[in-house]
Amino acid sequence: MDVACISYKETGFFSPTVIDYLEDKPELRSFYSYRPTLEGFAEFLANKKVVADRGLLADTLTDQYQLIDKYARIWDPEFAIPQPVQQNIESLRSSNTYTITTGHQLNIFAGPLYFIYKIVTAIKLTQQLKEQFPDKNFVPVYWMASEDHDFAEINYTTIGGKKVHWWHEATGATGRIHPETMRQALNQYKGVLGMEHYGPELAAIVETAYTRFDRLADATRYMVNALFGRHGLVIIDADNQRLKRQFAPIIQQDIIEQNSFKNITTTNEELIKLGVHIQVNPREINFFYLKESLRERLVFEDNAYKVLNTELSFAEAELKQEIAVHPERFSPNVVMRPLYQECILPNIAYIGGGAEVVYWMELKSNFEHYKVDFPVLILRNSGLVVRKESAIKIKRMELAAADLFKPTDILKNYWIKKHSGHNLSLQQEWGELTAIFDNIKQRAAKIDPTLAPSTEAVQARLKKAIDKLEKKLVKAERENYHARLEQIDQIKAELFPGNSLQERNENFGLLYVKWGQCFIDELIRNFDPLAFEFAVLTES
Repeated sequence: MDVACISYKETGFFSPTVIDYLEDKPELRSFYSYRPTLEGFAEFLANKKVVADRGLLADTLTDQYQLIDKYARIWDPEFAIPQPVQQNIESLRSSNTYTITTGHQLNIFAGPLYFIYKIVTAIKLTQQLKEQFPDKNFVPVYWMASEDHDFAEINYTTIGGKKVHWWHEATGATGRIHPETMRQALNQYKGVLGMEHYGPELAAIVETAYTRFDRLADATRYMVNALFGRHGLVIIDADNQRLKRQFAPIIQQDIIEQNSFKNITTTNEELIKLGVHIQVNPREINFFYLKESLRERLVFEDNAYKVLNTELSFAEAELKQEIAVHPERFSPNVVMRPLYQECILPNIAYIGGGAEVVYWMELKSNFEHYKVDFPVLILRNSGLVVRKESAIKIKRMELAAADLFKPTDILKNYWIKKHSGHNLSLQQEWGELTAIFDNIKQRAAKIDPTLAPSTEAVQARLKKAIDKLEKKLVKAERENYHARLEQIDQIKAELFPGNSLQERNENFGLLYVKWGQCFIDELIRNFDPLAFEFAVLTES
């Protein structure tokens, strides 16, 4: 693939806060730790204090992968966890190994493209850091949001413009859902893949994932491992008793003292003063109670800790006992999950989308309260994949990469003004009229100073009339180029479905069908996590 890069700001699809972060605006510096640069990583590595139990982490990951290995060997004797994954898990025992983490929900069939882009960014960043710091090891980690209970956010994907939906009523943690009712969605997805090129290969992967495992978390691990295992990606399911036990002291302290609520609320007030749009708001208690198909909020009411929509209730002593015996039953919400992550991983960077980067900024004071290092925040790489057929149209239309991100009407007007044989701009004429009005205002002021506002009002009305006439000229010329402008509609509809970024809508499936693992290899080759640029990838 050929790549052309433009700034995130130039795309118009990223929030002012994200742009300010990338541009290192001073007013945001107190809300994160180290800059997302090689210099920032060098400084962090010199000061990093790992609180994770490395041996426990490696043992737990080994057990989780052995579970898949056990299931897989029943139907595929040649199945084995890739050697790079095994090596990375074992290396986590070493004090000079650090993780680069990204996380996401368990979207079926890997959801929209940015699911893939997050993981690719993590893999590429580990390669860059290893090159810069050869005496250390860096492991890419995908944190499965297996405890999330919002099934409606993960039960569909869009491939080739067609929505594939898993029709199922589910409650509790999504990672624990049995995918046995996915057959209709699975057949529909495989039908879109077809039988050409790498279609059968991907069909076999998803068929195995969603029919051979009895938990969605394990199905997702298998699928993601099939795509990224050869790059050493380690996949963690934190819905685990041993990992939760390490976090138990903070679980107890935060539920009883409500520290996260106090800390994050104060931070949010400061961010609001800076004009930042708050992404998440903390609750007094930021944990759910998790059991079987149940995941409900914990609240403190009538001097007791209650589980909403149930009869469960705990006195403080009973709550402490429950946490001590069953820490796995306490599930962090969106504001406490990052702290849990940093407690159990030797992590130095978190990779997320724009909204994630902003909400992590809300959390730094809570990390400081619990004396846990705050990771470097990395905006995941974004990409736009352009097929060869579309690339030919774009070249014929003489459009640059940045032009593609303009709204359709603005792009059409821009193209008309650039290619028309007529001068459609009246700016020169307006400049001449402005000079005339300056003379008129001077003459009027000498006669009667109160006439100046009247003259300006006439000038303003004329400016509106000139602008309206210019729009009519452009509109008339657009009719002359109707066929060419239709190509812009076609290009925009393909590359920006629903007037949104391709990566937020389209699944990776058809791209994999065309290129197979080479698609992932090309993403890794062309993405640069520390360049802060949007990649337009064109089929060569």
